[in-house]
Amino acid sequence: MNGWPLIDWALNFAFATVGLALVLCAWRLLRGPQTPDRVLALDTMYINVVALVILFGMRFGTELFFEAALIIALLGFASTVALARYLSRGDVIE
Repeated sequence: MNGWPLIDWALNFAFATVGLALVLCAWRLLRGPQTPDRVLALDTMYINVVALVILFGMRFGTELFFEAALIIALLGFASTVALARYLSRGDVIE
């Protein structure tokens, strides 16, 4: 994107902020005082990874990254539901 310096700046800023959010979520994942805090940090990391993959798709101008973001979002949702059921009931499948 050589002709759009403002978009380049905005993408670089978005990469930095999403990267910072990932670092902070990783810190909460490792340091969380309770298990629900760690599950919430992992769920937030999935959301941030989806945002990062979408930003890569915007940077490189390809649609393949958007499909990858959709797959990551679906897997993140399913794993968060499974972890929440396991923590609340002790079993995932009834």
